[in-house]
Amino acid sequence: MRRGAALAGAAGLTVGLAACAGATGAAGPSATAIGATASGDRTLTVFAAASLTDVLEEIATAFETDHPGLHVLRSYAGSSDLAAQINEGAPADVFLSADQSTMDKIAGAVAGEPTVFATNTLTFVVPAGNPAGIADLASFAKPGVTTVICAPQVPCGAATATLAALGGVTLSPASEEASVTDVLGKVASGQADAGIVYVTDVARAEGVEAVPIARADAVVNRYPAAALAAAADAATAQAFVDYLAGDEARAVLTGAGFGAP
Repeated sequence: MRRGAALAGAAGLTVGLAACAGATGAAGPSATAIGATASGDRTLTVFAAASLTDVLEEIATAFETDHPGLHVLRSYAGSSDLAAQINEGAPADVFLSADQSTMDKIAGAVAGEPTVFATNTLTFVVPAGNPAGIADLASFAKPGVTTVICAPQVPCGAATATLAALGGVTLSPASEEASVTDVLGKVASGQADAGIVYVTDVARAEGVEAVPIARADAVVNRYPAAALAAAADAATAQAFVDYLAGDEARAVLTGAGFGAP
């Protein structure tokens, strides 16, 4: 009963967020949730890292086609925020994290072993034309350049800290954000001269461009997916995780710039 009531509440909140974001499902300040757009007698609730926002739309739609009567309810935010919500009892069936350490934070809520289904690496994101002349970590950290990165508790922030340490550079960002979506938004809107995000984020944005970071391939984020022990339909939750690791989903992920596990 408690799960049903919570799920109903979450669905209502999701629809409201979707309405605010618009029909395209554009991201809000820290998260975007996509509500039901078609009737269905079953719902699978998937909590997913913000960097998966666009690619998961295509994957979820294909999965729905293969499972008539099923609606995949997608909720996006920074992985650490989603993990905290799951630990607090949020009614999710599947969790897709941007790194393994965040998945480990909900180990008690996971059913079985998580499956790594994709990888991602970091890049600088700058406004079109790169007006600040960002070329490397040293130029990213130089005085007078307004930068933004993910907070250290977020997977992209943890990876950024590791990359900075490898380069021997101390970063002094103007802000630390809860998700890569927020970092991307600040650069795209002109609030920052540069940011550090995943290569896949730049590929799905307009008005910005990527500048490669030396040794970025030494800091690779591995994305695990897991069915949750509290899933309303354990078989369907695991089927979605298995689908993510299959050839069809892999082709979509590769097309969006994600690497293979």
